[in-house]
Amino acid sequence: MSNDRATQLEDALREAGVRITRQRAALLAVLAACDDHPDAAELHRRAEAAGAGVSLATVYRTLTTLQAQGVIDKLEFQGEPARWEPADQQHHDHMIDVETGQVIEFTNDRIERLQAEVAAEMGYEIVHHRLELYVRRRTRR
Repeated sequence: MSNDRATQLEDALREAGVRITRQRAALLAVLAACDDHPDAAELHRRAEAAGAGVSLATVYRTLTTLQAQGVIDKLEFQGEPARWEPADQQHHDHMIDVETGQVIEFTNDRIERLQAEVAAEMGYEIVHHRLELYVRRRTRR
């Protein structure tokens, strides 16, 4: 999926009129290979480790353009820098470990049904939603 995703990201930048430099191509390869929810600084660090020589400003500009093109989503969790994920994923929710910062994706049919029921009881239908649970591991007793 990473090559397909990299091509999709590259196409989105081209459609926005952005030139694909060697640095941007390297950044897109890093972004396409992500299976987590990195922030811009982490993407910059990974691109630098891959020898991209890309500036942090270019990372931010590229992410903003990709978001505007609808191919990545910006996740803004309480008290954390913005994180990023592909926009082409099926719906899921997030749990954020408040001690480690780890972001865990999950889906739960009961929660989805309950949200739809609550909205319907109030005379609405859900058009879009995002659920974030801030969690901490339980200590064993």
